[in-house]
Amino acid sequence: MAGSGHEVRKKWDPWNDPQEKPHVQLLSVSKRFGDFTAVDNIALDIYKGEFFSLLGPSGCGKTTLLRMLAGFEQPSQGQILLEGSDMAGVPPYRRPVNMMFQSYALFPHMSVESNIAFGLKQDKAPKGEIAQRVEEVLDLVQLSSFAKRKPHQLSGGQRQRVALARALVKKPKMLLLDEPLGALDKKLREQTQFELMNIQEQLGITFVIVTHDQEEAMTVSTRIAVMDHGRIVQVATPTEIYEYPNSRYVAGFIGDVNIIEGRVSEVGESHLNIVSEQSGCGIRARHAVDAPVGATVWIALRPEKLVISVDAPADTTTNCMAGEVWDIGYLGNLSIYHIKLDSGIMVTTAQTNRTRDVERPITWEDRVYLTWTPDAGIVLGQ
Repeated sequence: MAGSGHEVRKKWDPWNDPQEKPHVQLLSVSKRFGDFTAVDNIALDIYKGEFFSLLGPSGCGKTTLLRMLAGFEQPSQGQILLEGSDMAGVPPYRRPVNMMFQSYALFPHMSVESNIAFGLKQDKAPKGEIAQRVEEVLDLVQLSSFAKRKPHQLSGGQRQRVALARALVKKPKMLLLDEPLGALDKKLREQTQFELMNIQEQLGITFVIVTHDQEEAMTVSTRIAVMDHGRIVQVATPTEIYEYPNSRYVAGFIGDVNIIEGRVSEVGESHLNIVSEQSGCGIRARHAVDAPVGATVWIALRPEKLVISVDAPADTTTNCMAGEVWDIGYLGNLSIYHIKLDSGIMVTTAQTNRTRDVERPITWEDRVYLTWTPDAGIVLGQ
């Protein structure tokens, strides 16, 4: 099911359709707490049915932005529109939005079904409708057989699904999730990510998730907004963010990366030639920024794009860094190598362990060569 969902996601990009109207619009939104600016002049469009991630380190403003969408905080300036309606002054309980917190905040004395039904009872929904909707969401999150249990009788992953069911039972137009998987162990977190994706695709509800976990954002999102000091520095699909970051900050925040400094020596129609003392070789790159000869640029090289070998290639003058194996990490499916280049800087490369036996294993203190194709390096101007 997850696989078929991915196929749909690849072809679905309303943000590239000028005829599509955003589900949520943030227009020059700022939030200040005294002298501190938590959110700084953000403009953002989120489309109906997106699984949208706000990604960034602690203190970057992502949770404040989520709380403004929920109505728990009011913008100091700017507007938040939901389906074209200004949310200014609309309290959280009157918004067609629900929020799921990291702590889950389940009532310990209530059963699973009572926890889920609580909001509907507060709204004085008819008993028959409450029973039907609770049954539907219990089935959706695969907890029908746990309906009578109390929260302390559930695992962490099950409690997380109860909290999700409680948020979904009121059929919100948008669900806000604040670090929802932070309390789960790594394996359960990865499993739950795909469950969340499947549920979101089934319901077609707009999900907005706050996370500092880059892998989580890359897994679940249709698009990611990377934040830094209250500002959004790039909004793009996971593939675009990873393969075409717009700055060293984004390149460094998403995945592992080697950043090599250099200077443009030649500008061609489809390539740049770069000289770099750090790399110890000339660099040829296809993904060029608008940089004149003499400009300082940075080349971002993902570890998996580098090919490591103990044998020198035919051409060692271009896109070929040489150094010594300084450290090795064996991760089962991958081996990670830290290489100390002749210039003294350390770079990382990753090699897939395709076979159990390697004829000539690369080991500590080996002299090795790292090569890459011209389109593997991302040239950054900032």
